[in-house]
Amino acid sequence: MRPAPVSDSANPAPQPTASPAPATPAASAAPAAAAKPKAKPPAPEDQPFASFVPDLLLPALAKEIEAYGGPTPELRFCEGPMPVVDSPCWMVQGSLPGDRRFWLCFTEPDISSAKTVAVAESGSEPSLLESFLIDERKITLALLLSRLVQRLNGQKWLGPN
Repeated sequence: MRPAPVSDSANPAPQPTASPAPATPAASAAPAAAAKPKAKPPAPEDQPFASFVPDLLLPALAKEIEAYGGPTPELRFCEGPMPVVDSPCWMVQGSLPGDRRFWLCFTEPDISSAKTVAVAESGSEPSLLESFLIDERKITLALLLSRLVQRLNGQKWLGPN
């Protein structure tokens, strides 16, 4: 049998204790950063109207018309009188070979505002405004492109029809 260790009651042996490691700023920030979801980049449609149309819509529209089999369009973004009714608006004016012209008009400087489309064959002026995307809740670049190209193709102005 072994004798029990002798302890000095006046000076007890220190007991090991578990103490937490001091927190470092980097260690405490890492879990918070990992828990925070990455922010989505803003949608193209969230850009201001004055930059959305010339910087995104016009180049994408030209590319989409060409991809559909149409000729390279001349496109212009301006403010002026709306075809047929002469009320002020912002518009995309386009022309295709053969003096075919089209207008996409915005009643306010906002892609969600009321929009109209007008078309004119060579040698004539537009005589009809058509409502454009009136039932859509959210207007996106892709939606504007697809519906405008669809409308121009309906005129048989793009590709082999």
